[in-house]
Amino acid sequence: MSRVCSVCGKGTIAGRSYATRGLARRKKGAGVKITGISKRSFSPNLIKKRIVINGSVKTTKICTECLKSGKVVLAR
Repeated sequence: MSRVCSVCGKGTIAGRSYATRGLARRKKGAGVKITGISKRSFSPNLIKKRIVINGSVKTTKICTECLKSGKVVLAR
């Protein structure tokens, strides 16, 4: 279970990357055209941290959103 937050379950999701070509219409061009679409993946921002789970200290991967919001108890 790599690249998955152990607190909220956030993981990698799929998306697309668009390649464009041309000059924008507001710059007196013919407009920007899509010339290629390729698949890509969006990975969550994960950090390894030592947190307290059920009274014991374990090293897990958590996303920075959970870390910033205070959803976890950090171990010292």
